[in-house]
Amino acid sequence: MTETYRVTVEPLGREVECRSDQTILDACLRNGIWLPHSCTHGTCATCKVEVLDGEVDHGASTSFALMDFERDEGKTLPCCAIPRSDVVIEADIDVDESLEVFPVADYTGTVVSIEDVATDTKRVVIETDREVRFNAGQYMRIVVPPRPGDTRRYAVDRTYSMANPPTETRRLEFQIRRVAGGAATDGWIFAVGDASEGSDRRPLAVGDQVALSGPYGRFVLRTGSDAPVVMIAGGTGLAPMAAMIKHALLNGEYEGPITLYQGARTREWLYDVELFRELAQQYPDQFTYRPCLSEVPAEQAEADGFASGNVTDVLEADHPTLRGYQGYVCGPPVMVEAALKTLMGRRLFPRDIFREDFFNEADKAGGGVRSPLIKR
Repeated sequence: MTETYRVTVEPLGREVECRSDQTILDACLRNGIWLPHSCTHGTCATCKVEVLDGEVDHGASTSFALMDFERDEGKTLPCCAIPRSDVVIEADIDVDESLEVFPVADYTGTVVSIEDVATDTKRVVIETDREVRFNAGQYMRIVVPPRPGDTRRYAVDRTYSMANPPTETRRLEFQIRRVAGGAATDGWIFAVGDASEGSDRRPLAVGDQVALSGPYGRFVLRTGSDAPVVMIAGGTGLAPMAAMIKHALLNGEYEGPITLYQGARTREWLYDVELFRELAQQYPDQFTYRPCLSEVPAEQAEADGFASGNVTDVLEADHPTLRGYQGYVCGPPVMVEAALKTLMGRRLFPRDIFREDFFNEADKAGGGVRSPLIKR
């Protein structure tokens, strides 16, 4: 039987009701209480809080994000923790005053387009049943439907960032990279097989309805200053950057200069190149676009308008120093860590760097290095 418990969030003194089958983070976000979070799957440790009173089930928290000694000390990850009694938690709440806090809600969406945009990459556009209010850079959780014969007890979901600006409140664009063996990608969005209803290999199709919730995350455009910005995107880490850039330029929400570094191995892995080139032409005093190819010879890359080399090497060559800048980094964890070292090596303070790691299930199982100094 499902029970309901009271969760008190300090230092706010706010109380919310939380079901015994609901995570503490979900209950707080749905009631307009913002807690720090990023992955929402027990991987990144961004949401870590202290349990001052009461009992919780730590759920699927990974051992590297919440170590055994931390559990013994009363720490928990509210993105996975489920209450087993009334609970009091203490969180480090640091909300940028320029950001709005939008409560998480459930939505039903209809797939209106699916497009192959690069190697192993699709653009999926979903029209929702009502307006979704969010900050540029936030993400949604999309429920992966069960296959025939699936006996799982709980719904599986995956998180994807919106690539559209917040002014497009019902048309949500997602950029999705295939993960080998992934339940959401190989098992659904990129599935190859019979498209008929009931097939265990039926791929996602235009007209399908999907369940999603959000918005989540704090990897968002900070509009409280007009400091120059460098953005480093790898793979579909471009999606939240695209939302921020469109919001800044097309909606006039940011007046400072922005430079986007988009990295890939070859041209086949890059997408939306023409979109960003057009924006660079439209806003020459505010936006600079630097697409980088790491496995293409310099002469060939430069002839086609690309920089040759790793995105971090190109950034270092362009900027002897980044003092006074803000940095945004998003992509696979290895690329993110390399970019962080580059930014700090160019004298960018950790407080001015914002990151989003795109973890997959393999990353969750394997752990990895995470910097506690950088805001997610």
